[in-house]
Amino acid sequence: MRTISKRDLMASAVSRTGHSGVLASDVCRSFLDQIVEELAAGNRLEFRGFGVFDLKRRQECQGRNPKTGEPVKIPPRTVVAFRPGRRVKALLPDVPTS
Repeated sequence: MRTISKRDLMASAVSRTGHSGVLASDVCRSFLDQIVEELAAGNRLEFRGFGVFDLKRRQECQGRNPKTGEPVKIPPRTVVAFRPGRRVKALLPDVPTS
């Protein structure tokens, strides 16, 4: 498995569309910034066929320090959750369904 960077995605967009690298960079950066801003505002993002980005609130829980084994209180936090859509599930049959 490879790690794909934002630069790789932009290069792919340039080769697929024939548009300039500057335009692809601006569009990609703007799109990703908008996703972050919407999540920060507490909004849910739904891309039909692709998936849903949602915020989940994790409760406070008890953990352990792996070095000492000492109990540690883990504070409550908000995390970003992604649920794949139909198209992603169809291409990756081993993706869990919820």
